Amino acid sequence: MENSCSTMWWSSGRCRSNARLDGKTVVITGANTGIGKETAMDLVGRGARVVMACRDMEKARAAAEDIRQAVQGKDGAGTVDVVHLDLCSLASVRRCAKLLLEQESQINILINNAGIMACPRKVTEDGFEMQLGVNHLAHFLLTSLLLPRIRASGPARIITLSSLVHARGVIHFDDLAGEKSYGASDRYCQSKLANVLFVKELADRLKAHNISDVTVYAVHPGVVATELSRHLDSGLFPGATFFWNRIMKLWIKTPEEGAQTSIHCAVDEEAGTETGLYYADCRPVRPAHRAQDADVARRLWEVSAQMTGLGDFDPFTAPNTTSITNL
Repeated sequence: MENSCSTMWWSSGRCRSNARLDGKTVVITGANTGIGKETAMDLVGRGARVVMACRDMEKARAAAEDIRQAVQGKDGAGTVDVVHLDLCSLASVRRCAKLLLEQESQINILINNAGIMACPRKVTEDGFEMQLGVNHLAHFLLTSLLLPRIRASGPARIITLSSLVHARGVIHFDDLAGEKSYGASDRYCQSKLANVLFVKELADRLKAHNISDVTVYAVHPGVVATELSRHLDSGLFPGATFFWNRIMKLWIKTPEEGAQTSIHCAVDEEAGTETGLYYADCRPVRPAHRAQDADVARRLWEVSAQMTGLGDFDPFTAPNTTSITNL
């Protein structure tokens, strides 16, 4: 397995699998643009029912229509639907999970795709530092609430998008709210490290409960031209967005290229035999040393469960029919 640092950030792998997803249901967060939209389009083309969980419903509906038009007339194309999800609000996460459990009899693939990058310090509705709250905590809660249904739908896969910059991250357990100090880039790196640690601990807990038909993956999509760059001027330095979109565009990936590793982990037959790994350019690579720390991963899980109010709910043993109304 390659070291993550040996993978060039501008390189691009492609999913080579022709696997079909007929009869399968996929949930993708933040799928109205960029990598998420390209991932949704590919998986619909493979016959899946894709549910796009997005904050901006107008944009989500427009993106869903774009996908329908793109696959119109294609043999074996699946369907696409939209549900509301605001990752800045744990109440919205719970409402979304409740709706998905009511309307979807199975969830075969969950792709935690949505995220924000290098924004000025803000807090979520629940008082969490925004980047940790959106990129990690909301997805932690969504995954936990949907896991009983995902378990019942096995073989199933859970994919969480991270980044190469997880290598620069540190989990600030003594200042998760960013009140003592805040750097936009530092907190983004923390959230991306949290994504990889989450996948590691999720895989370990699934193994501990002898759940072998749910496989999980952390993904570095590459440096991609998406709307993630919208906060760079205020989060990093004036002119950062212009530099990103005009200069770096010569080397960075398109959204279609950036979606390839998510697609690979969702459908590739060999990837389906592996779990808990970190992928870049459609192949497993070794994550940074901090992302391999079992003690930190375990502590982060416990802190995340407390912060998101999971209480006594155990996603690894809860029945598929468990109500989440009181969580």
